[in-house]
Amino acid sequence: MAGDEREVPPPLVTLPDPDRLPGARPFDLPALVRGRRSVRRLRSDPVAPELVTAVLEAAAWAPSPHGTQPWRFVVLTRHERKRELAEAMADAWRRHLALDGQDEETIARRLAGSQRRLLEAPVLILVCLDPSDLDRYPDSERQAAERTMAIQSLGAAVQNLLLMAYRLGLDTGWMCAPLFCPEVVRRTLELPEHLEPHALVTLGYAAAAPQRRPRRPLEELVVRWE
Repeated sequence: MAGDEREVPPPLVTLPDPDRLPGARPFDLPALVRGRRSVRRLRSDPVAPELVTAVLEAAAWAPSPHGTQPWRFVVLTRHERKRELAEAMADAWRRHLALDGQDEETIARRLAGSQRRLLEAPVLILVCLDPSDLDRYPDSERQAAERTMAIQSLGAAVQNLLLMAYRLGLDTGWMCAPLFCPEVVRRTLELPEHLEPHALVTLGYAAAAPQRRPRRPLEELVVRWE
């Protein structure tokens, strides 16, 4: 009967048993949350397409305003495309570092490090905001809140992606450089004007364990509990 029909979520992407994947982490949520780390150096080993699909599938299940899923993903695996993007973004990086008062030697070193991260990663995932389906309001205050909700949900999608990658034995780095040169990224990758580049996620297998920054104690983060 129609009244008894229930919405059934679509099946997740079929994967090999994650526990049989090399380097897979146990499915223990607290351990995954605490274990996930930002890795700057990745090996050149290729990442199987089904694993890339799995992390994107996880991202797609994030909460979003009105269920609009206002995020789009661009996956780059070919070295020449990653190089084109790194070189196109280099001028913006160089200009911004100069505005910060960095000397030429420091600028060259930091620029080389950022470009290396893009070129060494076997997979780059560009995360874009797509505001096309957001609600429209006649006042700027509510419209700004709608946009903020969408950006918050983009962060949730990226976190889903990062956690799934870590579960599957992969590592990631979250780079916000596209926020500072969106037009350059759009032009280089020939993206439609309505897509707003927000983040680049490097995806692969860690070449070395990173140094982890200490976390603030929870007592500093909870400002009120009534």
